[in-house]
Amino acid sequence: MKIRVATYNIHKGVSTIRATPRVLALKKAIGLFEAEVVFLQEVQGKHDKYTSKFGDETRGHRHWPQAAQHEFFAGESHHAAYGMNAVYDHGHHGNALLSAFPIGNMVNHDVSDHAYEQRGVLHCVLETPGGTVHCFVVHLGLFEAGRTRQTQALIDCVNASAPDGEPVIIAGDFNDWRNTLSANLRDKLGVVEVFDELGTGSTLGGMVRGLMGAKRKVTPARTFPAALPYFRLDRIYVRGFKVDTAEVLHGPVWAKLSDHAPIVATLKLA
Repeated sequence: MKIRVATYNIHKGVSTIRATPRVLALKKAIGLFEAEVVFLQEVQGKHDKYTSKFGDETRGHRHWPQAAQHEFFAGESHHAAYGMNAVYDHGHHGNALLSAFPIGNMVNHDVSDHAYEQRGVLHCVLETPGGTVHCFVVHLGLFEAGRTRQTQALIDCVNASAPDGEPVIIAGDFNDWRNTLSANLRDKLGVVEVFDELGTGSTLGGMVRGLMGAKRKVTPARTFPAALPYFRLDRIYVRGFKVDTAEVLHGPVWAKLSDHAPIVATLKLA
């Protein structure tokens, strides 16, 4: 069985400049993934100010849905789960999962490292034709020491809820620009990042390393900032799957929607 998945930090549905609403365009863009499972970060579950300013049709504003963003994006084609992380006076945001398969169970794990930065791991159990698949939507913190502790919390969560090598997909914004977390995830969970198998380096570089007897360098793809990606912040890790394809979606359209570029991958259940 093949599953097409995507991960995308949507920047709360507004542009990075002037906070222009992008929710309607994001819904169309997410549809272009043609993915059965979509991992989303910075999803607005509620924002009263934007709803009032951009969503009041009587005042000519039709750019902000009345429904929560994850419900709006899911539409009639997908199920939706939402994990609320950051709460403020006018609303809240967090991680979300859209799934074409039924969501049998969901739990949101608070992995906040301090009071000023609320973070979570959303765990959803999908009932697919190929069996149970565990999905974890991740958005880690901005500080390396905190990310290390949050990664250990993620490892504990996966080991407790998806034992015995059950199929796992972990995806999201890891903020791990120095790529210090991947080795630990591979060692403790037996996962691979989708670009590990496909490779992101040059063919010449691979040939030189091969001649020297060195291991192939495995690095995640560049996804941030979307207009000119340089930092490797967004990842999709899998266990129990073969990676058929993986790509980062670049271009002017994606650069206008969010400060992160999305990753889309096609997986085959092993």
